[in-house]
Amino acid sequence: MGQVPSAQGVSKRLLAANDLADITRIGEPSLSPDARWILFTMRKVSLETNSSTSKVLRLDLQDRAQPPLLLGEGFEPQWVGKSGTMAYVAKDGVHLVDPALVHTVVDFKGETSNLRFSADGTRVLFTRSVMVGPAPGSRHPDLPKANLRVYDDLMVRHWNRWLDGTRSHVFVANIDGSGVRDLMAGQPFDSPLQPFGGREQICFSPAGDFICYTAKKVSDPESSTDSGLYQAPVGADGPHLPLTEGMPGYDQDPAWSPDGTRIAFCSMARAGFEADRVRLFVRDCSQDTNAELLPNLDASVHDLQWTADAKRLIFTVEIEGTTQLFTASLDGEYRPVTKGRHALSSLQVAPTGHKAYALRTTMELPADLVEIDVATGRITALTGVGAELAERFDLPAVEAEWFAASDGSRIHSWIVKPPNFDATKKHPFVLFCQGGPQSMVGQGFSYRWNFHLMAAKGYVVAGVNRRGLPGFGQAWCDAISQDWGGQAMQDLLTVTDALQARPYVDAARSAAVGASFGGYTVFWLMGNAGDRFACMIGHCGIFNLESMLLSTEEQWFTNWDLGAPWWRTADGEAAMRRFSPHRYVKEWRTPLLVLHGERDYRVPYDQGLQAFTAAQMQGVPSRLVVFPDEGHWVLQPQNSVAWNREFYAWLDRYCGDVPAKVR
Repeated sequence: MGQVPSAQGVSKRLLAANDLADITRIGEPSLSPDARWILFTMRKVSLETNSSTSKVLRLDLQDRAQPPLLLGEGFEPQWVGKSGTMAYVAKDGVHLVDPALVHTVVDFKGETSNLRFSADGTRVLFTRSVMVGPAPGSRHPDLPKANLRVYDDLMVRHWNRWLDGTRSHVFVANIDGSGVRDLMAGQPFDSPLQPFGGREQICFSPAGDFICYTAKKVSDPESSTDSGLYQAPVGADGPHLPLTEGMPGYDQDPAWSPDGTRIAFCSMARAGFEADRVRLFVRDCSQDTNAELLPNLDASVHDLQWTADAKRLIFTVEIEGTTQLFTASLDGEYRPVTKGRHALSSLQVAPTGHKAYALRTTMELPADLVEIDVATGRITALTGVGAELAERFDLPAVEAEWFAASDGSRIHSWIVKPPNFDATKKHPFVLFCQGGPQSMVGQGFSYRWNFHLMAAKGYVVAGVNRRGLPGFGQAWCDAISQDWGGQAMQDLLTVTDALQARPYVDAARSAAVGASFGGYTVFWLMGNAGDRFACMIGHCGIFNLESMLLSTEEQWFTNWDLGAPWWRTADGEAAMRRFSPHRYVKEWRTPLLVLHGERDYRVPYDQGLQAFTAAQMQGVPSRLVVFPDEGHWVLQPQNSVAWNREFYAWLDRYCGDVPAKVR
C-alpha cells in the first residue's frame, strides 16, 4: 500500500532498540456499512518531541491498487449511519467528512471520546469526565494554597492516578452538536470501566431509542468485580434498567443485534476474579432472559460482532498462545475460522458475514490490517507494515514447543531463536516471566518486552505459558490462584532446565526477566532458583506480599489470588509466608536490575524500592531505575527508549559475549 516506503534493494540488518520508535503503528479499523471502505489510523512516534501523531486513512476495498486516502490527523474513526459520512476525533473537535470529502467540524463543548453513532446517523454517543462529588482537596476553601487529599473509603487511587471526584459518563448529542445530555447525570460510577474500557462497552439500540452501557455500580469497588449492563432511554429521562442482575462477575461489551431482538455480551461467572473464563451470553430482549451460548467452549471470547441478518456471531478466542477468529450460530454451533501463529484483534465484520477485518500481529512483526475469508480462513494483508519490516530486518525464528512438567502435565512455550540461527554455537538465554498473573504469552509485538529485539541481540528466548495462563482451558488458568510460588514456578524452572541442557544454549549466560507478576516471579526466583541465572531484571514487580495488600488499590486482586487478608486464617498467613519473595532474601546472590514507575498504584513503587534495598543490603550487585512520570507501563517515547537502553545494558553486562564471572 502507498503509505509505507519500499525497502527493496536495502540490505537487511538486525532490529535495534531505536528502530521500535520508527515503526508505523496501524490501529482502530472501522468498516463502512456497505463494506466498500475501511477506515484506520496510522500512528508515528517522534522521539524529538516525545509525542506521537495519528492520521486517519480510508482504504477502498474494491480498488486496492489505490493508495489509502488521508482524511486528516486524528483518531477514533467511525462511520455515521449509512450515508457514507465518516467521523473522527481531532484537536479542534469531531470532524464529519461527507462522501464528497467536505469536512465539517462539530464542537461538543468539551472532551469527547469513545464515539458511537446511531444507525440512522442522527445521534452520537460519547464519553467525558464529569465531577460527581467534592474534589478531595476542596474541604478548606479559605486555604487556597493547602495541598491535601481526604478520603473516607478505600478507593483512593486507581492504576496511575489519585481519584479526584470525577467519573467517566456517557453523553448523547445530535449530530450537529446540539442537545448534549449526560445520560448518567448524578451517578458516582464510570462508563466505560476505567482505565481499560472503551467504546466496546457502550452501544445504541438499532432504533436509536436506547443505549446499553457497562458500569460497576457497587458500594465496594475496591473489592468487587461486579460490573453489569444497563439499558437507558436516549430521548428523555427514565429508569436505567439492570440487565444482568444476579450475575456477580464482570459483565461487559454489549453488542445489540441488528434486528433489535437480542444483546450479546461477555460475562465472567465468579465474583472477585478478573481472569475467569469470558463466556458468550445472549440476552433475549422480549423475554428479559440471559443464556450462555457456548457453555462447552473452554476458552474466553472477545470482540463480539453480529452478522447483518442477526443469525450469527463472529468473535475472537484465545487458544494455545494465539488468538483466532471463531463463528457461532444462535443454536450454539461454533467453529474456528482461522489458524496459525498470530493474534487477531479489533474485529470488524461485513454485513453478510463472509468477510471479516482485523489487526494481525505476531512476535516478530507489528500490527497490519488484514481481511479474513470466513468460509476458508484465508488471511490477506491490506497494509504493508509487516512486509516492510521483513524486507528491512532479519527475522527471528519462533517455534511452539511442549515440555513435560514436574507433575506430568504439558507446558506450552514459545521458543524464539536469533535471526540466522546457528545451532552449532552457544547462545545466551532469556527466560521471559509473564505478568498477569493470568495473561497468556501470546503472539504480539511489544515496544518494550519485544522478543524480536531480544533475539536480534543474540538471545534465545523462552516465553512460557506456565500454570495460571488462559488459552489452555480454565483449569490451567485457575491453577495459580493461591499458589503463586508453587507449580507455576516449577513450570518455569522445568523449561529453563530443558533449554539450558541444549547444546546451543550457554547456561552460564542465562537471565530471567519479567514485569508485574513477572517481576514477582523474578524476585521469587532470586531466592528459589539456585545458581541458574547470571542476572535478573524485574519491572514493577511484587516483592512483599504483606505490604502489597495494604498499599495496592483494588483489594479483590489480592483477595482472590492470595486468599488475603492473610491475618484472617492460618492457611492465609502460612501462604503469605511461603510465597512472599521478601522471605527468601538471605538466598539472594544474582545481580538484579529493578525498574519501576513512580505512578504505579497497582504495584506501588515501594515494592521495587524494597527489593533494591534488600539486594543492596545483601551485597548483591543491583541497580534501581525509577520513572517518576510513568505508571505500571512505560509509555512516553523517550522513556521507552531509555527503558530499553537500561534493560539491555544490564542484560548484556552479565550475559553478553563474555559472561561476567570471566571478565
